[in-house]
Amino acid sequence: MLKKSYTKTKKSCRVTFKLATEAEAQKASLLGEFNAWDKKAHPMKKLKDGSFSVTVSLDAGSDYRFRYLLDGEEWTNDEAPDAVVFNRFGGQDCVVTV
Repeated sequence: MLKKSYTKTKKSCRVTFKLATEAEAQKASLLGEFNAWDKKAHPMKKLKDGSFSVTVSLDAGSDYRFRYLLDGEEWTNDEAPDAVVFNRFGGQDCVVTV
């Protein structure tokens, strides 16, 4: 799930990425074009209900591909991204538009 909050100037947007509790993962990371798909750049916080969350500031006026990595090995997608596109590995990437 995505929650967006734009700055007053509309030049950037704080996006909160939340991954539901569907997976019994111990840790999760947000990877995407905005962090060069670096699994260490945006670790997600595990919440009391078992879901994961992280907030990232992104430049407005762009689309960014992203996915979640669970326990360092299992890829999963957001349940309600702005769009979904195929990637070069035969899978699908989520897209957030800001």
